[in-house]
Amino acid sequence: MTTIAAKTAVIDEAKMGALIGRVVGDFGATASAALVVIGDRLGLYKALANNGPLTSAELAERSDTAERYVREWLINQAASGYIMYDPQTGKYSMEPEQIAAMADESNPLFVAGGFELFVSLLKDEDHIEENFRTGAGMTWGEHHPGLFQGTERFFRPGYLANLTANWIPALDGMQAKLEAGATVADVGCGHGASTQIMAKAFPNSRFFGFDNHAASIQRAQQEAAEAGLQGRLIFDVAGATDFPGSDYELIAYFDCLHDMGDPVGALRHAREVIAPDGVVLLVEPMAGNTVEENFNPVGRVYSAASVLVCTPNAVATGPLALGTLATEAALRNVATEAGFTRFRRAMDTPFNRLFEARP
Repeated sequence: MTTIAAKTAVIDEAKMGALIGRVVGDFGATASAALVVIGDRLGLYKALANNGPLTSAELAERSDTAERYVREWLINQAASGYIMYDPQTGKYSMEPEQIAAMADESNPLFVAGGFELFVSLLKDEDHIEENFRTGAGMTWGEHHPGLFQGTERFFRPGYLANLTANWIPALDGMQAKLEAGATVADVGCGHGASTQIMAKAFPNSRFFGFDNHAASIQRAQQEAAEAGLQGRLIFDVAGATDFPGSDYELIAYFDCLHDMGDPVGALRHAREVIAPDGVVLLVEPMAGNTVEENFNPVGRVYSAASVLVCTPNAVATGPLALGTLATEAALRNVATEAGFTRFRRAMDTPFNRLFEARP
């Protein structure tokens, strides 16, 4: 038997050095992700953004935390490039770009929620490993609860930046319908971030958010009540293949069709309940049409998400696992099989592809 040692006997030092450099970077990124989540939860970024420059003792006092832990947290965050350090004063601060990304949840550039999402997935490592061995799946609700809030906070900034400003206008005639008054279904809505954004932008329309995860719907209902949107924004527990209602002018699937085990059945049901001139909006993660087109930072993130959460849910719930990196051709085939005759790619962002399907 050929040993591994024999296969690796000849090492290119330059290649090895570059590889180890990437590994060390990944070590730092993996460990630092937990510290980002901790800093986010404890309000360390907000305290620094609102009151900096601060020393570690001053930040600990402002955030009611222990200075001894804050001390190295600050060093880690400065080494990560998430905050700034002034060696002359020994104080830390945040530049406007860092505040937007790490401290301001209302900013479309906020990214800290993504760390919460991915750190939660690491807690499901043992279950995912077993999936590899058995081929079994794992439903959305079986994951660590941090996934649910992290997902909302990860996607909300992109929806804030694009949904009403770019995505709705990219659908022929849809903005005018929503402004006049239309009926909309947001399928797989989770905590309802996308539904709320649309409801606030189009007060003459009625919106229904459906999700089969009861805890997420409960959270969505609470947020809708706090926003004063109950009258025209209704959330209900329902699956993608049997949600109620009819004559919807718009049926939207935000970053979720690829998670469904029966995407054909989901769109077939949409075909049954959509208005004759209605539109299905599919917002899907950015992915290439070939394997190698995904060899980039975005493809790296989404391929990991596919293994850890999207594909397991599809495997657990139906016959077809599209996965996060579903090609345009695969999505088109699903829409066509479901009975839609028109399908087009309406626009792209760095992180998403926007598709339109019509009867």
